[in-house]
Amino acid sequence: MEHVLDDGMKARPEAQGQPEAGVRLDQIGTPADLRGLEIRDLEELARQIRSFLVQVASEKGGHFAPSLGVVELTLALHYVYQTPRDLIVWDVGHQAYAHKLLTGRRGRLHTIRQDGGLSGFLKRSESEYDPFGAGHASTAPSAALGMAAARDLRGESDRHVAAVIGDGAMTGGLAFEALNNAGALGSNLLIVLNDNAMSISPNVGAVAHYLTSLTTHPYYRRMKGEIHSVLQRIPRVGPAAGEFARRLEQGLKGALVPGALFQALGFTYLGPIDGHDLEELVDVLRRIRESQLGPVLLHALTQKGKGYAPAEADPCKWHGVSPFDPSTGGKPKAAAVATPPPPESLPPSYTAVFAEALVEVAGRREDVVAITAAMPTGTGLDRFGEAFPERYFDVGIAEGHGVTFAAGLASQGLRPVCAIYSTFLQRAFDHMIHDVALQQLPVVFALDRGGLVGADGPTHHGAFDLSYLRLVPSLVVAAPRDADELADMLETAMAQDERPFALRYPRGSAPGPRTREARVLPIGSWEVLDEQGGEVVFAAVGSMVPTARAVAASLGARGVGSTVLNARFVKPLDLEMLRRYAGPARLVVSLEESTICGGFASALLEADAEHRLGLAGKLLPRAIPDRFIGHGSRPRLLEEAGLDEASVLAAVLSRLEQGM
Repeated sequence: MEHVLDDGMKARPEAQGQPEAGVRLDQIGTPADLRGLEIRDLEELARQIRSFLVQVASEKGGHFAPSLGVVELTLALHYVYQTPRDLIVWDVGHQAYAHKLLTGRRGRLHTIRQDGGLSGFLKRSESEYDPFGAGHASTAPSAALGMAAARDLRGESDRHVAAVIGDGAMTGGLAFEALNNAGALGSNLLIVLNDNAMSISPNVGAVAHYLTSLTTHPYYRRMKGEIHSVLQRIPRVGPAAGEFARRLEQGLKGALVPGALFQALGFTYLGPIDGHDLEELVDVLRRIRESQLGPVLLHALTQKGKGYAPAEADPCKWHGVSPFDPSTGGKPKAAAVATPPPPESLPPSYTAVFAEALVEVAGRREDVVAITAAMPTGTGLDRFGEAFPERYFDVGIAEGHGVTFAAGLASQGLRPVCAIYSTFLQRAFDHMIHDVALQQLPVVFALDRGGLVGADGPTHHGAFDLSYLRLVPSLVVAAPRDADELADMLETAMAQDERPFALRYPRGSAPGPRTREARVLPIGSWEVLDEQGGEVVFAAVGSMVPTARAVAASLGARGVGSTVLNARFVKPLDLEMLRRYAGPARLVVSLEESTICGGFASALLEADAEHRLGLAGKLLPRAIPDRFIGHGSRPRLLEEAGLDEASVLAAVLSRLEQGM
């Protein structure tokens, strides 16, 4: 069956901006090229943009459905606002592919998220049209308000600032902190609320229900009429704008639609409006820009995945995609030639192993509860939610709240498991210290995506967790080397209730499936692997254990004896094993897929300084260097960081040849 775009255009290569007549996408080099066009031309461009995005995503993958949903909104913003002098801040960047396409990057869009290609997010160094880059949600209102305040301080009243934030990101407290501050400052600022009822998964919580109530209220159509009635009387400039604001407020309140929350925060609330109606969008945006209303929140309703039937039907699945056949939405035709291995023969992901182990534990213990911050599928907690819905909590994009919420649960005798990506848990660091560890509450932190994550790049690499986790007093920090050990660590965390426990694991497949029942490990104990002599000792953490074993085998082939230690606990360390093996060794190599600053290697040196373990002058640390690592394939990023097998082997041989 052939999927078609909602305007009847087939998702085919020849539809990439090459209509028979009229405006063509390849004629749009910058947003300035849009501003002499008619609305009907913009509508034609919207069709071509969607077709182009379908084709690029089908070949390269990427964040797909979010960008399809904001094509008209993107066109209208660049049509009305004089970018790049006017500033548009996009929250996260999943929704900004059309923005990249219109701002001089169409020819490189096929490289997005690829080695050496465009970033999947906004990036200041990539384009002057990207005034602020972010990969974590809820930041756009704060950044835009800062830009507006800077403009006001410089007296640049002819410049305008707009932020586009999804309704999923509005569940984050940072967004409301910014709205509160913006209302108090009163600066001219537009916040566009892109409301598609989704983040990655469907939105949850009171804010989501509130926004839904706005769009389903029986007086919605009446409010739209009130908006247009008042907008027709907006003065272009001048002191009469104050009178307009008063009229608008009265009109909205008279419409009896519950937009009072945003009004109470000091915003002029407009909406909801159809985020796919270009004529309406351009009209409203133009009047907002010209009227100097102070802070304005424009509520635009959009459809995630708009224009591509499979993405419309399942926007969660199509949020981020691998290459696909655009005509069917299935696997690429070329890939269909090869017979894929049966699913049961593929190693499970660490995420799947964790999900299975947690469901097992919760089946035995009624005190186990699970918490996610808007990532049920990504963390595997969707399985827990299906099995134990009354013990499952999705707190929205609110990691700090999720951690303190877990502390509250733990204070009442429950055993909460917070499953949060490593990069996102950074946002809850103070909550881990102040609300969990200080009170010795046994919260379990499951950090998915520890280490380098590939195409998402520096905003999503779990590069700092071993360092920031080590700073928290009493927190156990563990990293499994395989599926069995991940289950063991969860079992170990649940077997004690004296202290918080963090276990971090990488993105992707475990070396193999689980082979046995989970068992409790002595906290702080390491494991000896491949003991073939003591000339070189490898102390490897989690994902680096296979690399250490491969390098040790290569050394053995060269006649150099070595031993691999599975340093499965980063805090506390196994001091006795370190003393036993480090003392006689000629070289000790530490391996961690985390930053060199303050991580596992630092822990070894601190312990040696205090306990005299025999590491002095012997340690060769291998870790992510002290810089941000870009995006690309995981093998290339490991090579860039010097953590691939060849790089580690070369470093070890070089040090041995130097005679230490």
